[in-house]
Amino acid sequence: MTHREDTIAGFLAAQGWGDADRTALAGDASARRYLRLRRGTDSALLMDSPNPAEDVVPFVAISRLLQGLGLSAPDILAGEPEAGLLLIEDFGDATFTRLMDQGADPAELYRLAVDALVALHRRFDPAPATPLGLPRYDAALFIEQVMLLADVYVPAALGRAATAEERADLERAWWSAVPDAVGFGTSLMHRDYHVDNLMRLDGRPGASACGLLDFQNAGLGPIGYDLVSLLEDARRDVPSDLAAAMLDHYLDAFPGLDRAAFLRSYAALGAVRHTRIVAVFARLHLRDGRSGYLRHLPRVWRLLEAKLEHPALAPVRDWFDRTLPPPVRAPLFNPPTDIPPTAIPPTAIPKAHE
Repeated sequence: MTHREDTIAGFLAAQGWGDADRTALAGDASARRYLRLRRGTDSALLMDSPNPAEDVVPFVAISRLLQGLGLSAPDILAGEPEAGLLLIEDFGDATFTRLMDQGADPAELYRLAVDALVALHRRFDPAPATPLGLPRYDAALFIEQVMLLADVYVPAALGRAATAEERADLERAWWSAVPDAVGFGTSLMHRDYHVDNLMRLDGRPGASACGLLDFQNAGLGPIGYDLVSLLEDARRDVPSDLAAAMLDHYLDAFPGLDRAAFLRSYAALGAVRHTRIVAVFARLHLRDGRSGYLRHLPRVWRLLEAKLEHPALAPVRDWFDRTLPPPVRAPLFNPPTDIPPTAIPPTAIPKAHE
């Protein structure tokens, strides 16, 4: 038994779960893992993270914050945050993804997801959250994230590093669009708000029927970001008519919003998110040898290209057309044989804020 296994065994024994049956749950792109524990008719989840400060500590704080707003985040049953261990409430298996795959009505689930966002944006007050020290997703942070494209995707696509001039031009292009986008409405931003991280909780009223997961990277940010994460999912096609209806449903809840300004922000935030995901999926392949996410790149590129058609993003679109035109945007669509993970040394790929 490894030292980590000893630590986990001791933690579970101290909480009365030492003899529980354990089942590993499917992971995501992070280093965290989750185990479902069963003890008779009771169940709970163990979060095991090698990055306690990045995962466990914020998860506890944000879970309590969300619950204080009347939304459904898992209860924290016990924890050793310094060891990267949490025992949390088990919401079950009814993720929106699984429910739709089983034939549930997508419109009903997406409406519930939008209703939860509406409730969050109506109820959240930044002042009580200030002591939590949540990251502020401002223009500088968003632009830092999208510059990962120059570090990872440009070398893979062009076979050379981005020049200093290309990097400077890209940064200037983003600065022309992002500040106005992030200045339109501020709330708690989940940051990975999509159907894999949402669960239907039967028996709970209204927006609380939407269970929220994987929010440890939440921060303060523009209201449109989580909506675009939901309706322009990197991993799942959302029919355009459904996405449009849900966007209208959100806007109908806030009749005082400047619709045109919101849609400009929505377009820029979508472009930021899709660009970051293109770069992160490429990095997972090139640096970590994790190629499964590459099957989503064509979808993400389509979403990004649609966002770049907005007039507010003309400088960014011009940079892409000059530097990464359509014929060279797809070098990673069919790996691992085309571009092996060793094509770029791992040390050459920075660990930018994911």
